[in-house]
Amino acid sequence: MTAAQRVLLCPITMGLLLQNLFLFLLFLLGSCLHPAAAFPKGCYPSEEEGLKTFRCSNAQLTEVPRDIPNDTNKLYLDFNQIPFLPRDAFRDLPLLLELDLSHNAIARVESGAFQGLAEHLHSLDLSSNRLVSVSKDAFSNLKAKVNLSNNPWLCDCRLQELIRAVELAADSSRGIVCDSSTQEEHVGKAFLQVIADTDFCNVYKKTTDIAMLVTMFGWFAMVISYLVYYVRQNQEDARRHLEYLKSLPSKQRRSEESSTISTVV
Repeated sequence: MTAAQRVLLCPITMGLLLQNLFLFLLFLLGSCLHPAAAFPKGCYPSEEEGLKTFRCSNAQLTEVPRDIPNDTNKLYLDFNQIPFLPRDAFRDLPLLLELDLSHNAIARVESGAFQGLAEHLHSLDLSSNRLVSVSKDAFSNLKAKVNLSNNPWLCDCRLQELIRAVELAADSSRGIVCDSSTQEEHVGKAFLQVIADTDFCNVYKKTTDIAMLVTMFGWFAMVISYLVYYVRQNQEDARRHLEYLKSLPSKQRRSEESSTISTVV
């Protein structure tokens, strides 16, 4: 190959090398940016105190995001507009230790919403939401310390069962206040203070038993009333028939009486 040919090939070779290098850099850049692009707007991963954290605080979310890394240890979904927690909402997060759902609009928690978190989760914050009544089954087998303060609770047997089924976070019990109650005098009071003197579930059971007794008595009274009416009606019919027989001539009356006696026998 002559010197002139080498001079001509050199720019071509350099161009190909630069093109390949540029494509490689684009590939690396795309690989780095792709995971971040999959996250909802306002959400980002980080590492705090050696724990993998995923923050979606104040991200205007209206549901629990689906693209949360499954090795997340701490998840912050606070200060959003999430209205409810569906079943299996966190089933793909087996390593989750802390879950912050405070300051949302959560009014309903479906049974099984925290399914899969029972073994590892040790902190669950549901404070400052719109919870009025939640079944204890929604927290089944959950060992986490739960914050349920600052919600518009209805104080009744259902809330009493829930409080007994979960372990409340320290200093959060005073924030569980009766916004409404099956007994009006308890409104505005701390729930734990109320149940120290009132057993809502026992009151409910007594009320149910009384309702059943009243219903049974009502049916019994209806049966007795019907029997009394039936007997009186038959007596009235018999009296009228006897008066009719008395009004007949003697021979015909005796014949009718015999017929009546035969019929009765």
